Formats: sequence, C-alpha cells, structure tokens
Amino acid sequence: MVAEDDEKQARLARVYLESERHHVVVVRDGRDALEYIRRSRPDLVVLDVMMPRVDGLDVVRVLRSSEGELTGLPVLMLTARSTEDDLLLGLDLGADDYLTKPYSPRELVARVRALLRRTAGRDDPGATPVLSVGAVTVDPVRHLVTVEGRPVECTAGEFRLLAALAEQPERVFSRRQLLHELHGIDRFVSSRTVDAHVMNLRRKIETSAGRPSRLVTVYGVGYKLTAGPDRG
Repeated sequence: MVAEDDEKQARLARVYLESERHHVVVVRDGRDALEYIRRSRPDLVVLDVMMPRVDGLDVVRVLRSSEGELTGLPVLMLTARSTEDDLLLGLDLGADDYLTKPYSPRELVARVRALLRRTAGRDDPGATPVLSVGAVTVDPVRHLVTVEGRPVECTAGEFRLLAALAEQPERVFSRRQLLHELHGIDRFVSSRTVDAHVMNLRRKIETSAGRPSRLVTVYGVGYKLTAGPDRG
C-alpha cells in the first residue's frame, strides 16, 4: 500500500512498483491508510509523512501501539523533511526505513524489495532456529521475540537487527556492519538509523533502558548482545 496525497508522486510510485510485479493500492491520507491496513493487511506500507487528516507519523504511532501482526508490518516512510532529527523521529516511532524527497523511483523499488526479502524469511520453515541469549529469545520462523518468556513486539527493522546480534552473542558489531544487516550496502542510509533501532530495542528488552545490560554499547566500536543480568 502506498499512502501519498501528491497525485504525481503516487502515480510514479505505483508505476515503478507495478513494473516489479507488485500489486499496489494507493490511498490519499492517513485515515484511509489505517482503514485499508486493518481491512486488507498489506505486506508492506510506503507512507508519506505529510498527509491530510492523519499524517504519516500518527499512522506509525497507531500501528506500533496496536496488537497482533500490525505491529510488525514493514513501513517505509517518505519525507520532505531533511534534518536528521526529523528523519530519526520516524524511526523512533517504529518505521523500518525512510527516503527523503526528492528520491529516485528506482531507489524506492530497491528499498521495498529489500524490506520484503528480509521479512519473507519469517514464514520459511528452513530459516534459522530459535536464538537465545540469556533471557532474550529470537524466533526467525515465527518472527517472535521474548524476554523472560514475555512476548515483545518488534518492527521488522528492530527484529532484523536483534536477530543479527543474537546469532553471534558477545560479538561487537560496528554500526556499518549492522547497517549492512538492515539495508545491504547503501550509501544513502545514516548510521544514526542503527542508533534509533537500538534505542527502541532497549526500551523493550532491558530492565532499565537508561542502564542497558543486554544490548550494550562498546564505545568507539558499536554494539553487542550479551546475557546481561541473566548470566549465571
């Protein structure tokens, strides 16, 4: 689903995405976007920030505060706001990726392709088995994260980052390495994207997000996942 109130931009996105054999539905505002998402459960949402009635940021707020499969729905945001703080706000709310306007339609197609490819593995019975690091478990098949047995809802981007860390506990990943896990090799994506996902994950998996003991910063290098307070 593409939510874009600019008719020319919406038409361009549709043409390029349909050229990749995607079925595309276009809506013009955030309220219609939420209604369509709840009714039809699209595989991915391309969401403009500036829309009438309900804007894109509020749509993401609603999706990530809901329950069930909508919390993990991949969201790619489109924004004309160019400052890093504005871009990070969308990621902080739970968007998986973003493009700033004006953007290349081929770049949009590539980002959509990458998001769909990275979320498709959740239904693959041959995917990586359940990963456990202390009290944190990551199940790639069911796309499920638990902490001390309690289910934790994660966005697609948060899940990919956590799974990469959980596959090699105690290994320190640089931001660039984690960006590769999230987006592949992409010169357009800021390393602050990783920081935003880490901040969100800490709110969900740590006892105290301000004093992380599981998803730990290694200063000057990057991040690692440890057993934290659960280690024996």
